[in-house]
Amino acid sequence: MPTLELADFGWDHFFHGQLSGDLSPTSIPVRVMNVQKSGLQVAAPGLETHVDVSVIGEGISATVGDWLLFDSESGRVVQRLERKSLFKRRAPGSERRIQLIAANVDTLFAVSSCNQDFNEARLERYLAIAREAGVMAVIVLTKSDLSEDPQRFVRAAEKLAPEVSAEAVNALDKESLQSLAGWLGNGQTIALLGSSGTGKSTITNTLLGHNQVETQDIRAGDDKGRHTTTSRSLFRLPGGAWLLDTPGMRELQLTDVQAGIDDVFAEVSALAKNCRFANCVHESEPGCAVRQAVNDGNIDEARVSRWRKLLREEAHNRESIAERRARGRSLGKLYRTIQDEKKSTRNP
Repeated sequence: MPTLELADFGWDHFFHGQLSGDLSPTSIPVRVMNVQKSGLQVAAPGLETHVDVSVIGEGISATVGDWLLFDSESGRVVQRLERKSLFKRRAPGSERRIQLIAANVDTLFAVSSCNQDFNEARLERYLAIAREAGVMAVIVLTKSDLSEDPQRFVRAAEKLAPEVSAEAVNALDKESLQSLAGWLGNGQTIALLGSSGTGKSTITNTLLGHNQVETQDIRAGDDKGRHTTTSRSLFRLPGGAWLLDTPGMRELQLTDVQAGIDDVFAEVSALAKNCRFANCVHESEPGCAVRQAVNDGNIDEARVSRWRKLLREEAHNRESIAERRARGRSLGKLYRTIQDEKKSTRNP
């Protein structure tokens, strides 16, 4: 196997330009291959090691795909380089914690299936994340060999966002996956994102040429998948690309992706600019250009509903706890004022 260089790991001018002239000769760039509770698995030309949490500099947070400066003498991580792209979500639960998914991704493979798992709303979420991050997105539709008309799913997928590509594949067939080869160049980083059972791990294993990742069959009856991948890891493909398999996510709460949503729903967003009122919520307001387009049959009602839902969710998740409390106090004062006015009217 030939010795890898930094460029083979995805290093380019964007990252090189961040290296200062006073950089210590013992500081070397390393890439995060895997994140564990105990620390990070990092790699670079001639180096592959585990970095314990205790030796990561204060204030440095890292996820799979990040580039770090590692001091080979002290064994400490001293800096995280600026990211080209970042995928994140609001973590499940009430803590409102932001969970990092992956960094410095070049292409997102949004994976669904040519069966009951095909879900337009879920795919639109993946596309919004990719558009916000400035990452190319490709919808990969697995289990094409089990569908009577896989192109029906391709046509539906390509309607979900402007200029989006969709490929129907058999994840078990290496020849079928050749349709993805154009995105798998040397040093390129591709993230697989999709629900459990859609075939993300099968795609990874087929492209690798061996079973590196555990897989399970989908449940009978509803085409739902079982969780197999439990952590995010980068795998180097024979052609030199890096593939990031991610755990299936039952909940993908969007945050800080309003521009991505506007891009995915470009035709709806453009109509909304023509509404009579700037704060139109597109339900029953007079002069609503979006409702008019729905009534005229020029735009799909279901797509508008999904757009409104994502915008509400994104705004809710973006708002900080402090802002929400302040808004709650403000509303509370307003309600009390209204109640006081009502009381004074009843008891002059």
